[in-house]
Amino acid sequence: MRLTHLVVDRTDELAAIITLNRPGRRNALSMELMRELMSTLDDVDGDPTLRSVILAANGKAFCSGHDLTELPGASRADLNALFATCTTLMNRIQSLRQPVIAEVRGVASAAGCQLVATCDLALADESASFATPGVRIGLFCSTPMVAVTRAIGRKRALEMLLTGRAVDARTAADWGLINAVKPAGELRAATLEIAAQIAAASPMTVATGKRAYYEQIDLPQSAAYQAMCQVMAENAEAADAREGITAFLEKRAPTWTGR
Repeated sequence: MRLTHLVVDRTDELAAIITLNRPGRRNALSMELMRELMSTLDDVDGDPTLRSVILAANGKAFCSGHDLTELPGASRADLNALFATCTTLMNRIQSLRQPVIAEVRGVASAAGCQLVATCDLALADESASFATPGVRIGLFCSTPMVAVTRAIGRKRALEMLLTGRAVDARTAADWGLINAVKPAGELRAATLEIAAQIAAASPMTVATGKRAYYEQIDLPQSAAYQAMCQVMAENAEAADAREGITAFLEKRAPTWTGR
């Protein structure tokens, strides 16, 4: 697919850096952008030379949410398709075999805040802010609410949803919406450092662990343990697990095969 709203860079056996590139529209999630992003994720999924995905943005905003110019006059069918596409995109991020790291500069609001909450990890610079302000324009952030609530919990999510008030990067880190806050000049280096730490592990093990995390997170505890016992037993039989354990016992660096 020819990319109109994204820029994709590939670092050497480390990460794919996917940059939202609609700065004039504050990187709003138009239908076309969402389709481009899903197609790009399909292209990198499981690529053995790319151990993680970094989601960044050009311009002053990380992502302002849905492109509101697509909503007025749209039919119910078109609106259903728009929000269903966004939901598919969010699920695609979490089903990707590689971890996805959001690198946030500027505002992440509404579906942009949902995007940050959906990513497996998120770092932000000190200028970043996060909001679900739909209530102020008569369109409650109901789909962003799903991801944001799961990231920060009921009371904090409802505070954001009901007031529309933005929270700063430090608050977002305290609440668990992002992992850390970095000075603007250090954000990319910090993001790449996490990507490098991920790349040091077996890609098979990372993919297994990410899939298992989302499988168990909403299960009752007893069901989660039952399911994860099976995952761990299967993982323990894998070649990389046997290599990693042997290397640990022999006090040497492991050699991963991805199997």
